[in-house]
Amino acid sequence: MGNGDSRLKTEALQEFRRKLQADKPVFGLWSTLPSPTITAIAVEAGLDWVAIDAEHGSFDWATIERHIRATVRSSTVLIVRVSELNSSLFKRSLDIGADGVSAPFISTAADVRQAVDYALYPPKGIRAVGGDRATGWAQCLATHVVEANDNVLILPNLETVEASRNLDQMLEVPGVDTYFFGPADFSASAGYPGQWQGPGVAEALLDMKDRIRAAGKHCGIIAGSPEDVCLRLKQGFRMIAVGSDSGLLIKGLRQSLLSIGRDTALTTSLIPLNNLKGMTANND
Repeated sequence: MGNGDSRLKTEALQEFRRKLQADKPVFGLWSTLPSPTITAIAVEAGLDWVAIDAEHGSFDWATIERHIRATVRSSTVLIVRVSELNSSLFKRSLDIGADGVSAPFISTAADVRQAVDYALYPPKGIRAVGGDRATGWAQCLATHVVEANDNVLILPNLETVEASRNLDQMLEVPGVDTYFFGPADFSASAGYPGQWQGPGVAEALLDMKDRIRAAGKHCGIIAGSPEDVCLRLKQGFRMIAVGSDSGLLIKGLRQSLLSIGRDTALTTSLIPLNNLKGMTANND
């Protein structure tokens, strides 16, 4: 059975790692919107990876599978960010064909070992063998087990001050070659909730990045703008999201509206700001 609709995208994963090992960047999209067309567009745009953020938002398993199908026979790696460090979530993500799993709030060496165990088949891990898309509906079990153990991407998210304290021990755990940073949650754990990078957080993340790279491993992060993409490249990040789908849509929409003199900044109110202004005028 060839490497296609029912198999891990081994070649794409190998190319992904070759680029990182050569200190070349891999650019991706952080996906928060359910439509698989977004992932299809990312594939057509030639992005190296897409991360489906199933920790937040409205993704269900059927929708995630449609995103995975949008990357079939492409060179775009599909990663599912699960909601917690949980064997069932790892298993289901990989069984339906994800190329890797991203786990949030990984803060200790024990967390890293657990993530590796959940992602790999015995004897390397404890992943159960299933008869879904990943194994060609049980038609290529033996081949898939070997390919998955050799290639699946395990992406711990470093999002806490505790992770910074434990990083050196975490880097000693085999099976992980790339870590991803979460500046907003790191800021919250440092006492600055609601900020992308609170006081001292930028410096803490750069220190962690240096330690990870010194260990021969790689770092990922989401960029907030084209200028931020360039900055992150200069800083030594090599797995970079050019943005999130929702963020890029909002920025593009606002730029278009600003060109015609309309600024539609989003608020936490369920009523659009323009409607509120109209209601206020009618009540005067």
